[in-house]
Amino acid sequence: MSVISFTKMQGLGNDFIVINNIKYGLAGEYYAARASRLCDRHFGIGADGLAVIERGEKTPFYMRIFNADGSEAEMCGNAIRCLARYLWERGLCEEPVFSIETGAGLKEVSLLLQGTAVQTVKVDMGAPLLESTAIPVSGPARRVINETVRVEGEELVFTAVSMGNPHCVIFLPSFEDISWQRWGEMLENNPLFPRRTNVEFVRVLNPAEVEVKVWERGAGPTLACGTGACAVVVAGVITGRLRSPVRVHLPGGALNISWEEGAGVTMEGPAEEVYSGNFRIE
Repeated sequence: MSVISFTKMQGLGNDFIVINNIKYGLAGEYYAARASRLCDRHFGIGADGLAVIERGEKTPFYMRIFNADGSEAEMCGNAIRCLARYLWERGLCEEPVFSIETGAGLKEVSLLLQGTAVQTVKVDMGAPLLESTAIPVSGPARRVINETVRVEGEELVFTAVSMGNPHCVIFLPSFEDISWQRWGEMLENNPLFPRRTNVEFVRVLNPAEVEVKVWERGAGPTLACGTGACAVVVAGVITGRLRSPVRVHLPGGALNISWEEGAGVTMEGPAEEVYSGNFRIE
């Protein structure tokens, strides 16, 4: 029986099953249908999602992301760092700076090396989208800044940002006595967000440092979210809470994020290989 080779990788504990589909040429529907089984931590390999490498139209590589529930995401910041390291260490790219196509457009990655060994990966995440029609958020066209949404009788103040995928960013004075996981699930599926949303709950430590808890669309609570960290910094800067650059502390570790209005967002952080293996093609 034929098998597919995979590599398990993680960025700050946000973990992915990386598959070089250029070798196999399987349709995206194959991975979407099997994502929940493969990502199951008891009956499968275990991961937050599948990071599938395809042949790009503008560059040699295109990244497709399938969440643990089988839905496809436009972009994933932790996954793209993992793919960049995967491609470099397998000799599939010759230079440490190159571009990867995604559902959110072309992203330039820079491998920061010591000799030939990858230390961290920097990604030009592009400019954030702040208009409600682009994020999307329902209602009239506007920038969604410090608006309120009611969840379980609580009025939560949020700012919406898209980093190619939608984010709902909520700043809180404390994480004490909050039901952030339940709120995250309810907000992900709130009619306010036509394509669902990722949700970030944020505690500001100082203008250059935050602590974040993440509810990811299609995956639930995760140890880190790269695009979410970027969205947090954008939301913090435009609401006057933060000044770039910002160190974003997530449950799995920290990312360094830089952004000035009118420019692209830069993200830098680690990516690590966990192990490799094979699974049978059904």
